[in-house]
Amino acid sequence: MNDTLVSFLAQAAVVSLSGALAPGPVTTATLVAGARSRHAGAWIAVGHGVLEFPLMGLIMLGAGAILQLRGFRIGIGMIGGVMLLFMAAMMLRDVRRPAQQSVTVKSTNPVWIGIALTGGNPYFLLWWATVGLALASRAMTLGVLAFGLFAIVHWLCDLVWLEALSLASYSGIRILGPRSQQWILAICSAAMAFFGLYFLWDAAWLLAG
Repeated sequence: MNDTLVSFLAQAAVVSLSGALAPGPVTTATLVAGARSRHAGAWIAVGHGVLEFPLMGLIMLGAGAILQLRGFRIGIGMIGGVMLLFMAAMMLRDVRRPAQQSVTVKSTNPVWIGIALTGGNPYFLLWWATVGLALASRAMTLGVLAFGLFAIVHWLCDLVWLEALSLASYSGIRILGPRSQQWILAICSAAMAFFGLYFLWDAAWLLAG
């Protein structure tokens, strides 16, 4: 592995981590799921990767231009916004239940959470149509192996961060007691509603031109 490739992968890791650490719906959902399952973050990362790996390939085939289309961004923003508001409502409903009976956290498969919140996040798609596309293009100039390593490094950044979040949430519940789960649900419900409304507002702003 030459120095140029190592330097690029280090740069890709820093940029990828900066994107992963940015607060968003996946972060919020991971905290909620982690309150029930220690390794929920890893499974959410798997669901995230189910869409992200094929998307990387499609972008290199020219799909990046589609992701930047105004109509596409409006559609994803509206769908994602409604989905997040629905999830916020389900979390808020569970706040009133005893902590041991939290339906939303208990019954939702973390892999599907990762898939749904990834596909319904217009900013995830926009990131790949801009910053991600630049990194992927650079990787391709270094060869197919470099592109494959870039894809793995990028996903591992998501995996490590989301797993750390779910472990922290799980440990916090055990230390602070079951009551803290309801506080996590309440805070995350508000955060999810915020993101949902923001997605809808942004889609409406784009629609208005």
